[in-house]
Amino acid sequence: MIRLENVTKRLLGKLVLDEMSLHVRRSETYVILGPSGVGKSVTLKLIIGLMKPDSGRILIKGNDIAGMNRRRLFEFRRMFGFLFQSGALINWLNVFDNVALPLREERKMAEDQIHDAVLRRLQLVDLEGTEEMMPDQLSGGMKKRVAIARAIITNPEIILYDEPRTGLDPIVGETINQLILRLQEKLNATSVVVTHDLHSAFKVGNRIGLLEKGKIIAEGTPDELRRSNEPAVRKFIDVTAVKP
Repeated sequence: MIRLENVTKRLLGKLVLDEMSLHVRRSETYVILGPSGVGKSVTLKLIIGLMKPDSGRILIKGNDIAGMNRRRLFEFRRMFGFLFQSGALINWLNVFDNVALPLREERKMAEDQIHDAVLRRLQLVDLEGTEEMMPDQLSGGMKKRVAIARAIITNPEIILYDEPRTGLDPIVGETINQLILRLQEKLNATSVVVTHDLHSAFKVGNRIGLLEKGKIIAEGTPDELRRSNEPAVRKFIDVTAVKP
């Protein structure tokens, strides 16, 4: 579904990604795990075409997005849903209008169809009855769930999550983990999650790629990484601390 081949990216002269390669299978949740500043969010921006690689190829369903013109790229992005790290809700719009925004901007739909679609998505993220609330009336966890509802309102084939637990306490963060798992089951979408959160990565990922110095240095299922004796894995994470 998604393939990065020898992708290199520099920002302000600094090498961020160094011939990085990875592939994401259809309908799986692939987690890119690494500390802040190693290029996780840059990778998401490259996948969705907000940035172009300096070299290498980015293939989405076999299509090289680096060579697309602006119009084709805009159409291509419709298969994506994107959860921003901050949530990025629009403060002057209520919950309903925030979630409905992609449908009103990108799709020609009647208001009654939009209404039904928004209510279904709010129900899916356990936010029934919040339609008229404003962002400043929401808790951090509620804001994140509204942002997720907006990300999935167009029934995307691919969902990109940028640090989904950032700014949340552990209990609320765990509800977001459970929601990501539920959405994969319900929507059967292909998902890419970037995070520095070890527990979250092992909770939601079908496969995990460890990102260090611009490359995926090790990759595997949670169980494979737990059992790994590879020095790169042992150095990168305390696998004994991540219980099944």
